[in-house]
This record gives sequence, C-alpha cells and structure tokens, in this order.
Amino acid sequence: MADQLLDQVRDAVDGQIDFEGQKLAELLATAVLATVGGVSFLVGFLLQDIALALKIGLAGTALAFLLIVPPWPFFKQHPVRWLPVGGEPGVTNAQQNIVIDEKSFTR
Repeated sequence: MADQLLDQVRDAVDGQIDFEGQKLAELLATAVLATVGGVSFLVGFLLQDIALALKIGLAGTALAFLLIVPPWPFFKQHPVRWLPVGGEPGVTNAQQNIVIDEKSFTR
C-alpha cells in the first residue's frame, strides 16, 4: 500500500525538463527571489518591522519553490530530439566522410 502511494508520488514529482526549461527556471528563480527580497527589505525598512520583512521573505521563497521545483508543462516545451542509436538510418558506412585538418577520410 505504501509502496504504491510512494510510486504515485514519485511519478507525479519526477519529471524531466528540457534545456530551455532549465534556463527559464533559473531566470524565474532569480527574478522572483530578487523581487521578493527587495519588497521585503523595503516593507521592513519603511514600517520598521523585521518580523513582517521575514514573513514576506519566507512567503516569497515558498512562492518561488512552488513555481520552480515541480516540473510544470511550460518547462517542457522544447524537447530534445536525440539521434537514434547508430546514427541516422539513411546514412550507411560507405557514405560517411570524416574531415580532419582539411583531409578527407572515407569510412
């Protein structure tokens, strides 16, 4: 019972994101945390309330966590297309040319 529940949670959480999604996640994390940090500092400074500043910072960190950690579909919009094993099926060994130092070698 517990194994089935754990497998369902693992399948829901374990997702792959592409390279563009990784770049977007990094940009999003930086923007959200910097904005929240700035707002938190300003509110704490203007109201002279460090507890409120810490609460705003903690809420912003939780928001950043919810935006970035799950593998949301917008992180998977550019999937990587890998070549099939053995290279392209239309290219035979007789057609492959290797160029090294401007010298052509036929395989």
